[in-house]
Amino acid sequence: MRAYEIVYILDSALEREAVDAKLEAFHDVLGGEITAVDHWGVRQLAYPIRKSKTGYYVIVHVDADPAALPEFERVVKLDEETTRYLIVVNEGQPTTGASVLADRPAAPEPEDEGGDTGGDEGGDASPAGEAEGDEPAAEPQPTGPPEFSGARGRRRRHEGPPIVLLNYKDVTTLARFLTEQGKILPKRTTKVSARFQRRLGIAIKRARHIALLPYIRDHEA
Repeated sequence: MRAYEIVYILDSALEREAVDAKLEAFHDVLGGEITAVDHWGVRQLAYPIRKSKTGYYVIVHVDADPAALPEFERVVKLDEETTRYLIVVNEGQPTTGASVLADRPAAPEPEDEGGDTGGDEGGDASPAGEAEGDEPAAEPQPTGPPEFSGARGRRRRHEGPPIVLLNYKDVTTLARFLTEQGKILPKRTTKVSARFQRRLGIAIKRARHIALLPYIRDHEA
């Protein structure tokens, strides 16, 4: 058994009952155990698919046998009311369109002036944990995705918690790494690690496949 995430784009004209019946038929073929189902509902597509500009999105988490995938995909492809689908190995991303962020370290509490420092009375005791002559600790460098700094299109580090798991459904974050023409920004511009850049490319390609991001920017839209 492996954990998979399946994204369905169904005909936007379908009612909720019809969608549930269709999903049940698909999952009977796939087998396994359904762990989560998230109905996003009708959404605007980033580009038309089969002359449709909207689609009904459903995200499903399932633990299934990889041997059942070929028959499952054959059945889904033959369904005329399934506009598009995507099945990937679930790496822990939530069904919602959000990435997993690290917890930001808590800010140190300011010390009370004139309080008991642990030294002799009337003496000039140094703050706890800081010896005389020590240089102040360097301020933590901001991490995370870059954002525009404004001047000449230059970019700087985004001040915020680092991204632990980049969710391909997180359109807001992915859009920060795209140019006005829809191309992926190079690593020399975004200043991210090579590993994150590879994950970024995969996430953007998946988001484009399920019509959450366009392949090119339509300036006339």
